[in-house]
Amino acid sequence: MSQDQVLRLHVPEPTGRPGYKTNFSYLCLSPAGAVRRPPIDTTAFETSDLASGLVRVLDDDGRAVGPWVPEITPERLRKGLRAMIKTRIFDSRMLIAQRQKKLSFYMQSLGEEAIGSAHSFALQPGDMCFPTYRQQSLLLARDDVSMVEMICQLMSNEGDSLKGRQLPVMYSYKRAGFFSLSGNVATQFIQAVGWGMASAIKGDTKIASAWIGDGATAEADFDTALTFAHVYRAPVILNVVNNQWAISTFQAIAGGEATTFAARGVGCGIASLRVDGNDFLAVYSASLWAAERARSNLGPTLIEWVTYRAGPHSSSDDPSKYRPADDWERFPLGDPIARLKAHLIQIDAWSDAQHEQMSNEVDAEVAAALKEAESYGSLLDGKIPSASSMFEDVYKDMPAHLHQQRQQLGV
Repeated sequence: MSQDQVLRLHVPEPTGRPGYKTNFSYLCLSPAGAVRRPPIDTTAFETSDLASGLVRVLDDDGRAVGPWVPEITPERLRKGLRAMIKTRIFDSRMLIAQRQKKLSFYMQSLGEEAIGSAHSFALQPGDMCFPTYRQQSLLLARDDVSMVEMICQLMSNEGDSLKGRQLPVMYSYKRAGFFSLSGNVATQFIQAVGWGMASAIKGDTKIASAWIGDGATAEADFDTALTFAHVYRAPVILNVVNNQWAISTFQAIAGGEATTFAARGVGCGIASLRVDGNDFLAVYSASLWAAERARSNLGPTLIEWVTYRAGPHSSSDDPSKYRPADDWERFPLGDPIARLKAHLIQIDAWSDAQHEQMSNEVDAEVAAALKEAESYGSLLDGKIPSASSMFEDVYKDMPAHLHQQRQQLGV
């Protein structure tokens, strides 16, 4: 390729830079209830329109409309609302703790709480999630995962069951079906497909749920996972969280404006949906559809969750350097918590007073968990796992050179 040809290569415009009014017209928003709901045994080709539209249930008035309205009780919805509030408050308090130097690093899921919270309700015991570092709501929506355990992991203290070996926010819970996180993006996609293939080979009905961000779709592992999932009809849900930003890079760099991310699944022979990720009911309904499809041995489903990363990429990021400060306020899909609250009020199952009470209760719950976790130590006081722990859980029989190194350390 000549130099002139190189210079003519298309480079997407950095849409979100300061001073540039972000244009959300590329989102192609379908009205609530307008997108059809096919049978679970539909073919990949027959979902082409679903990969370009947008599955939505809640309209602007908080009413649930259309074919994707799920059967779900008000009690279940209130539990989902609590999970989202819990996630948001947890994130806020952990970010403050990071600023206080009690932990080294943190990543919020501000604006994305509906996706993991609702999706977790569609899974069954024994299913395995292969998440990224922004799916803490998958854990916080559950009753069997302790916030104290999670905070100890963030602080890498004496109560950290991972013994300080994982970067903060990289949880691991086998009992909760939460596969160990990796800092290498996209690896979890191919791991999930392999896990799903193994489940199918064993004749099991357990399914895998894989997670990836819009930017990581540019990794080769993404394409490899889609190929294997299609060829071997792996019982897996392939979740692409399109929150518009890959660190400081707008999603257009990964091709998000030329076509939808969901369309890539159709091109690989995988049934695909594009869903409003800020609509709790739509997330729950689409997740159930994909889970039933996988559990019935009808093949994988790719779902693009359209949402917005309202906060910084991580505690090390300053989003004001690359996007307007009020971007989230202008994002057309709105706040997922406010939308579910409006729906519950609309069906006479909630009130502003109840919402305030729940928020206060959850805030006190998170504060108490933080206080208990700090009793095991934090980054400030140096109460961390013993140096002896680095020699444990590595070899069944410790080699002589490690025995020697441990003796030299005096641990």
